[in-house]
Amino acid sequence: MIDVAFIDDDDTMRAANVQALTLAGLTVAPFALPHEALAAIDGAFPGVVVTDVRMPRIDGLELFRRLRAIDPDLPVILITGHGDIAMAVDAMREGAYDFLAKPYAADRLLTSVRHALDKRHLQLENRALRRAAEAASENLPLLGDSPSMERLRKTLRQIADADVDVLVEGETGAGKDVVANALHRWSRRAARPFVAVNCGALPETVIESELFGHEAGAFTGAVKKRVGRIEHAHGGTLFLDEIEAMSPGLQVKLLRVLETREIAPLGTNDIRPVDIRVVAATKTDLPTLVRQGMFREDLYYRLHVVSLRVPPLRDRRADIVPLFAHFLDRAAKQFGRAVPAIGEAERRHLQTHDWPGNVRELAHFAKRVALGFSDEPDQADPIGQDEPLPRRVDAFEAAQIRKALEATQGDVQAACEALGLPRKTLYDKLRRHAIDQSAYRPTPG
Repeated sequence: MIDVAFIDDDDTMRAANVQALTLAGLTVAPFALPHEALAAIDGAFPGVVVTDVRMPRIDGLELFRRLRAIDPDLPVILITGHGDIAMAVDAMREGAYDFLAKPYAADRLLTSVRHALDKRHLQLENRALRRAAEAASENLPLLGDSPSMERLRKTLRQIADADVDVLVEGETGAGKDVVANALHRWSRRAARPFVAVNCGALPETVIESELFGHEAGAFTGAVKKRVGRIEHAHGGTLFLDEIEAMSPGLQVKLLRVLETREIAPLGTNDIRPVDIRVVAATKTDLPTLVRQGMFREDLYYRLHVVSLRVPPLRDRRADIVPLFAHFLDRAAKQFGRAVPAIGEAERRHLQTHDWPGNVRELAHFAKRVALGFSDEPDQADPIGQDEPLPRRVDAFEAAQIRKALEATQGDVQAACEALGLPRKTLYDKLRRHAIDQSAYRPTPG
């Protein structure tokens, strides 16, 4: 941990000041040339910079401005001759922390450095707190104090800026998409697009056009040019969810893109370079699919440069209650309700349920609790035990839908979120069970 970067082209002055600071218990990195210091300092530099003003090629003021471009909060202390005091005052107006006029006492330098170092430590702590708050508000599935989640977050931070493709493995609902999004937001690609493609949701007839794009007239119905998802992700991150669903023919084309970072849209021979980072996700065991001949071995190893596994919720049970509390608070705010007290049935469900849908299932459960009903079935069976199972299942489903509509006052979107159903699916079930959602809306006046 470096406390001070000291820059001076005068060997004698540099050695004397470094010795004084070291004797005071500070860790000092000495530099004779400004460009050497610039190569060693980034936005995470934990200390302060002390630099002479009069130096060849890059003077102290130019160095200060370049450091300010790296991190505007980095404390920089300037050492000046008497003729440079006015210039140093101007630099302080631009944001320099302090200046020392030669000759100066060692105590004066030490006092200024210690104060600047205290300020720097506070700045970095505040940044860490802001990052933690951001993770808490935007990446709830990555919350948790379990060792597996701590390791996952640490790994994500380590590889976020490494331009390598990543394979994310995990069960349905575990948060693979959130991991991919975190990799993008924590990387230097964050200002560029994050483009997500669910390979299992797109029909085979359109996925190639969606990924690679096409020119007008490339095929029947292609009336105008379309930029594909891969090209749209240029400079950013391409997230390929359910990569195991990709057809063998498309796997070959994707492998070519990964190896060459070039694409050729349908209907043209133009080769276009793309600068992308690929994050692929799978809920199945790809090596098994490789052995079965259902997934290309060369594509698997090309994606497997870095592999991350998102732990299932049942393997980090200590995180369930804190996660549920966050989801419940968010759901209550969404529905404009007070956060409800948790009953014994909900507590038992949190502690004993295996959560096969993982974090997504937990979030839906929190919405149901916020709306006043949980996954615990009603004590009264809506239809007799002697009825066939399909009729009993239908009756239970209809009862849950009616309960959701009643709790949301007929708000279909809120009911969809509470039940964890797509809007079209809910409408299909409303028709099948002859449920009129308008009957649950408040009567005007």
